[in-house]
Amino acid sequence: MKVIDFSRSFVTFRIDTTKKPPKTVTHEPPFSVNSARVLIDCQCVIRDRVSEEQETFVLGASCKTERVGVERGIWTEPNADFVPVFSGTHFMHFKTYDRADKKIDIYPPGSGIQPEKQLESVAEAFDDVKVDIRHGDGELLETPVDIVDSTLRNEPLIARTELQNDRYRAVIEYPVKTMNASDRDVTYQTDTGPILLPDLSRNRDDLMAGMELAFAAFNTDSWAEFIVRCASPITDDVSVYHYSRTVRMDKVQNRLFRLVD
Repeated sequence: MKVIDFSRSFVTFRIDTTKKPPKTVTHEPPFSVNSARVLIDCQCVIRDRVSEEQETFVLGASCKTERVGVERGIWTEPNADFVPVFSGTHFMHFKTYDRADKKIDIYPPGSGIQPEKQLESVAEAFDDVKVDIRHGDGELLETPVDIVDSTLRNEPLIARTELQNDRYRAVIEYPVKTMNASDRDVTYQTDTGPILLPDLSRNRDDLMAGMELAFAAFNTDSWAEFIVRCASPITDDVSVYHYSRTVRMDKVQNRLFRLVD
């Protein structure tokens, strides 16, 4: 069975200011062209169970807001964590500053305030976007013994968590970066992320906007618990983004694979 080799899978987005003004930056780019290559952290495929149409979303790895190619002053102030999401037609980012609801102007001046979750058309925001997903052979780990043994042999592990309701079926595929395993008690538990957690109550054209970042944990094949990034108050006036909202889903299917050399 083929699974994603996340260590060799990338999304690359290209900005060329000679062709179109940037729509997702908060500073003047030092150069007219830049291609940012980002490792893929998660893939979420959502299929409409009635029409059989499906859409694929990929989550890029987290990085920091920066000025590319300058001699000093690389990091923008204020600085943010930047996490991109791409579908075939749209782009969204999560930007996390030192506090939630930070008001940062989009460049060029007069373009307005940048949302912390900015959703744009790929065609309007970028000169080009390439999603390069590499696959490798995967072996399904069918028992807890297999999972524990593979974990303790330090083999790359890939998880698939399947969610569904009356309208959609979503398959979330992601690398298991952290795994707990007991060879004495033959138990395991994932603790890994971030992943894309979809809101399957939304209409198809609103699915990307409903995506949230989460960490996933499970120790069986039939349920999972997620801890979701959300605005979390620390005083009456200040909130920060933190993984603080827990969600349990009892009707899921979890599968674990080892990536075969």
